[in-house]
This record gives sequence, structure tokens and C-alpha cells, in this order.
Amino acid sequence: MESEAHILVVDDHREIRDALAKYLTRHGYRVSTADGAAAARRLLETAAVDLAVVDIMMPGEDGLSLTRDLRARANEKGGALPVVLLTAVAEETDRIVGLELGADDYVTKPCNPRELLARIKAVLRRTHSLPPQRAPAVAESGRLRFAGWTFDPARRELIAADGTAVPLSTGEFLLLSVFLARPHRVLSREQLLDLTRGRAAQPFDRAIDNQVSRLRRKIEPDPKRPSLIVTHWGGGYAFAADVEAEGARETPA
Repeated sequence: MESEAHILVVDDHREIRDALAKYLTRHGYRVSTADGAAAARRLLETAAVDLAVVDIMMPGEDGLSLTRDLRARANEKGGALPVVLLTAVAEETDRIVGLELGADDYVTKPCNPRELLARIKAVLRRTHSLPPQRAPAVAESGRLRFAGWTFDPARRELIAADGTAVPLSTGEFLLLSVFLARPHRVLSREQLLDLTRGRAAQPFDRAIDNQVSRLRRKIEPDPKRPSLIVTHWGGGYAFAADVEAEGARETPA
């Protein structure tokens, strides 16, 4: 499927768009380009796209806003368009927010086309190997609720039902963000490493198991018998609780 995929490149710099389109086309992909969020939406109304490469820093509506909108559309239609973000090296906060919104991966700029190609292949493999899931829409506040907890990404903390705030390390924050964007979906260790640590991940890295263990101690009623972050032997982990945006209204089925 990978070599036949239709890739949308969204970037306001024409030379970057054209260079990436030429490179991806040379490697067997069908490529469309857009110079901003509005043009991307117009194209998505008429074309079937398998993955979008979206620059975060664009004039007018930025890439994070577009990603948020793509995830909201996915909730309405029942399928998510994979998104790979292009970010500047200094944009750590934007990368974290992007993952929280449901982006599948990121590549830092200046972009190495070979790395982007590898990321695209990895995202297409993992997204098409698993059934589509409905990710929770992020409210304007960005706060999400699950199993009596409130997740506040702005403060990087969890808030218990009694109002007690529980701080999160960077690793715990990224891992929980990934889980909350993909509830009820089994994610392999490789996928979790790729989404949370990106290029820093090493082959056979067991850091995810340690992060999961620490996160369980903070959110599980009984960490020894986890009911929120469930282990799928030979498969990875899945977040088993329902997730909703704070203030979201229930819609009829």
C-alpha cells in the first residue's frame, strides 16, 4: 500500500513543498501540495489522501489548528487521516501539543527527506495495520477527562476527582498524551517509542515498559492489576478507558 499512497504536503514555502513532492514522487508516492490550511481543506474535500505532512509554523492558521480540525473530522466520519508534523528544533511545546492532538509523528526542520520518507513509511505501516479508532476531540481548554481524572496539558498534570493535582514527568506526559489520543487501540512498544521519543528511540528499547509502570502507579486504582493501561501480550498496550474533551456534549449515535 505504501508505494501507492497519496501524500498531501502542506507548507507555505513553495521551495520546500516542491522539493518534498519531487522526492516522494520519485519514491513511488502520489503527491499533492497545499500552501496553507485553507488550500489543504479544499483538496481534502475532493481527493482521497492517505497521509498529510503538515508544517506547524504557517502564517494565518497554523499546522496545529489544521491537525485539530482533521481529528475533529475524523471523529465525525469514523476514520483518522495520519499526520506527520514538520517542526522547528526549538518547538518542543508544539511537538507535544501536536502529539496530544493526535498527530502520528514529527520531523524537525530543516527536514532530511530520507528521514521524512522513513517516518511516512512507518506511520503508514502502523496506521493501516490497525483498525481505525475514534480519537477524542480536544476542547478549547485542551483538558480531557477519563475514569474520574482530568488531564490538563497546559499544566502537565493530572487532577483527581477530589481536586488533587498530580504532576507528570515529560515522559509520562508524552505517553499519556498518546494514549488519550488513541483510546481502545492496541499500540506496540515500537509505535509508542516512535510517537513519544522519535529519533531518540533505540532498537529493543524497554523504556516504554518503565514509563507505563510509572504512569500506572499514578492513575491505576490497583497498579498490580491495571484496568486503564492494559497489557496485550505480544502486542503492546492499550488505554481501556473512554476519553472525552472537557465540556464536550454527548451526540446521538
